[in-house]
Amino acid sequence: MVAQPASGLHTHHQEVAMATITADRTASGKAGSHPVDEVLPAPRLAAYGFQHVLAFYAGAVLVPILVANALGLTSEQLIHLINADLFTCGIASILQAVGFGRGAWRVGIRLPLLQGVTFTAVSPMIAIGLAVIGTGGTPVDGLLTIYGAVIVAGLFTFFVAPFFARLLKYFPPVVTGSIILIIGIALVPVAAGDISYGAIGGVNGFVLDAAGTFTPVEMYDYSLRNPDLLLQNLGYAGGTLALILIVQRFTRGFLQTVAVLIGLVAGTLIAFLLGDAHFDDVADSPVFGITTPFYFGVPQFSVTAIISMIIVMLITMVETTGDAYATGEIVGKRVRPGDIAAAIRADGLATTLGGVLNSFPYTAFAENVGLVRLTQVKSRWVVAAAGVIMIVLGLLPKAAAIVAGIPHPVLGGAALALFAAVAVAGIQTLQKVDFTDHRNSIVVGTTIGAAGLITGYGAIAGAFPGWAQIFFGSGITLGAIVAIGLNLLFFHTGGGGQAVSGRPGEGLVTIEQVNEMAPTQFGDTFGDLVQGAPWVVELAYRARPFADAYALRAAFQDAMLGASGDEQLELLCSFPDLGSSADTAHIRYSADHDDKGLPALVGEDLDDLSELTSAYKEKFGFPLVVSAADVDRYEKVIADGWTRLANSVAAERAAGLIEVAKIFNHRFDEKVADANPIAAAKVRIAAEYGH
Repeated sequence: MVAQPASGLHTHHQEVAMATITADRTASGKAGSHPVDEVLPAPRLAAYGFQHVLAFYAGAVLVPILVANALGLTSEQLIHLINADLFTCGIASILQAVGFGRGAWRVGIRLPLLQGVTFTAVSPMIAIGLAVIGTGGTPVDGLLTIYGAVIVAGLFTFFVAPFFARLLKYFPPVVTGSIILIIGIALVPVAAGDISYGAIGGVNGFVLDAAGTFTPVEMYDYSLRNPDLLLQNLGYAGGTLALILIVQRFTRGFLQTVAVLIGLVAGTLIAFLLGDAHFDDVADSPVFGITTPFYFGVPQFSVTAIISMIIVMLITMVETTGDAYATGEIVGKRVRPGDIAAAIRADGLATTLGGVLNSFPYTAFAENVGLVRLTQVKSRWVVAAAGVIMIVLGLLPKAAAIVAGIPHPVLGGAALALFAAVAVAGIQTLQKVDFTDHRNSIVVGTTIGAAGLITGYGAIAGAFPGWAQIFFGSGITLGAIVAIGLNLLFFHTGGGGQAVSGRPGEGLVTIEQVNEMAPTQFGDTFGDLVQGAPWVVELAYRARPFADAYALRAAFQDAMLGASGDEQLELLCSFPDLGSSADTAHIRYSADHDDKGLPALVGEDLDDLSELTSAYKEKFGFPLVVSAADVDRYEKVIADGWTRLANSVAAERAAGLIEVAKIFNHRFDEKVADANPIAAAKVRIAAEYGH
């Protein structure tokens, strides 16, 4: 352990900065090095896992109910669909959270992402089934055609995953943040459907029209309302939500992390005591049931149905990408293109397995992403425990019937908190976006508008032909398409490259330009970022080609931090003493300090600075390096500098390297488009106004 400075100036910031700089080097460390990989005690795993199951359950069983009702399946067939869905959800979640394999064929992102059947597939699957029935087939024939399409689409997803991951440069924060935000917003009607269950008719607050469109009843038929029942449901939902918030506010530790579970159990108990929660189906359900492959028969394959389901899976890939980034943001773990490929590959494998085991296409459930944010329990093994519980529920229909007895309004109250947490994750991602660039404002605003249009008035989707329902039947789907399309239009057409802020010719370079540079040009462009140290530039150049600005930054950081002790000392010594006359090699560093007021030091302060820098260099063998952009007052730098003289050489060398890294980061942000949109915008504005 390196000794920490006696002063508080660098103690905390050193740790934070070093953690930031070395994040790429530790992201793939050994299990247990990150909270995501922490294996919690069995009782806590069980409690947290069960909480995930309860949060996910209503959405999980809703898709089989909708499909079965639309196709006219029997009650016995519906029960089997629900059990098969739960069983396969468990396997899919374990595939995603635990994963297997390495390298190019890794399956599973190994983050706390719980898998469930995607709502995007509801309308297309119903359309496929009804088309088969309309040509003289039976409801089971329609189901078998759906399964054939699901199996092929799953295989397609599995093999296309690495190619899709290469397109991540088209998913900057303005796109992923917008998608995550609209996922949270667009899911609110699902919670509303639970809360209004039975009070406005339909299935869980929704009806299916003749075109198979999934439409909120309140937008469909106002005559179905029951005000008294709706008020009662609102009481259950509001009470559940209030209890969750109270537990989070006034408890600590374990109780705080199971607030949602406490709210659901308490809400169900109160409803049961008041006669509004019923468990009659428990007695009628068998104790044990097993999901057999191809229970309904051999799948049937239709080219039209397969194409339709492949389109569904392409849209699902975008949703999974958004959920993966949201989860990475929440748990504090960088999500790389290889991780996205692994997540999508798990979706594909689970979807193929779903077609075999009588279930449907799978994706990450945003409800549970919200639960991770709400509880801050980051371990992926919690989701693995939830997967085991779902497998058990799928094998024990009686146990599943108990969970199914939770009143829908109680579930809806908890869902409101979870969906809001997803939206907050989107807002957090959008904080990285430079809204002084009007193009970003257009992308976000139009995305929210398009998604809100379908979410707020789902009946609009019925105006489009059946084949277009895939795109217009969901606010999430339409919003994702709009976000991606507008990003391509504004940022990837017209020759601007990846430059989000700034234009070539204004001192900024794009990644496309960097990847085309010869070694000499690369050194001329980036040498001043590292005080002209040739070995840093050379090591960074070897990492070409760079996927994006983050990869370029990481190459320089790895070069500096991975260098030998002698090289790092050479880098530190390349900086001049504070207050010294600027020569050609150091003019930028000195100018930065001049701009922050170093020349304003006079009298004793100036003498004190000179004495400090001499004493510091004499003891440690290198200059006192300070990032000017992070300086508030030089009087404080001087005061803290004298205190730091009591530290060891190793501690101060580490502190110096952190300051060098800070200086590099500030310079890099001003040099490279997409590195820091706000800093790049300042460069552009300065160029426009001649500053």
